[in-house]
Amino acid sequence: MALSEIDRNLLKRCLQRKPRAWEDFADRFMGLVVHVVNHTAQARSVRLTAEDRDDLCAEVFLTLIRDDYAVLRRFRGQSSLATYLTVIARRVVVKEILTRKSAARLDNGGIVRSVPDTQQSVEQRIEDAEEVHRLLESLQGTEAQVVRMYHLEGKNYYEISVAVGLSENSIGPMLSRARAKMRKAGVNPTSG
Repeated sequence: MALSEIDRNLLKRCLQRKPRAWEDFADRFMGLVVHVVNHTAQARSVRLTAEDRDDLCAEVFLTLIRDDYAVLRRFRGQSSLATYLTVIARRVVVKEILTRKSAARLDNGGIVRSVPDTQQSVEQRIEDAEEVHRLLESLQGTEAQVVRMYHLEGKNYYEISVAVGLSENSIGPMLSRARAKMRKAGVNPTSG
């Protein structure tokens, strides 16, 4: 589906910082973002509280306005704006869920913050990082670099594509192939 004239004008108004443009944008796409948050959490078997859902939605919208709307400025109009925002929102939500999982333990199906700075959690983090680094050694060249940048450095697809000189669309498939290799080697790189 192509970019609609309504969305083109809305996007233009936002990027030009016209009055009420951001409010109109948020009103138009809030339902979509909430749906993506709910669907992504459900697909990853993560129960969300209302606070978690609000936090994740806020993180998506913060990502959109960060660096003077950098994510929106990168939109090239080759799809509908809703499709583009769905992809962006999903990436943000997955990254946040993984970050929270690595910093928390699952308790009764919900995310419960773990107590930081205990000797056991520090030791466990060191062991986990050492295991990921060991398994990264089984990957070669760009593949290892992409996995390291995404999972250990927290970079997004765009940042990785610029750093390694590949198209942004090739990063996801490369990560999927690398994860499959790492699973065969005995670890799930997305588990906390």
